[in-house]
Amino acid sequence: MLPKSKVDLYAAIRRDARTGMATRALMRKYGVGYETAQRALASALPEPRKKTRPRETRLDPYKPVIGIILKSDLTAPRKQRHTVSTVAVVSR
Repeated sequence: MLPKSKVDLYAAIRRDARTGMATRALMRKYGVGYETAQRALASALPEPRKKTRPRETRLDPYKPVIGIILKSDLTAPRKQRHTVSTVAVVSR
């Protein structure tokens, strides 16, 4: 049975390596690559995940314009405000 987390995987690889199992056999048994096996043997804990930057959306260039429209709607009379259907057509 394969370990559930990366910490458990590293511990299992290290445990089997202490018994004398070869690196290739560890790679085959746990379905990992050479680099992962070497990292597991070098450190008991895996490296922390890298933080990812939020991706840009297609709407990002238009957000200032949409903000201006919505701010002007706050002071506009009720019948002249932009509705959801009108804003959806504008943002396409």
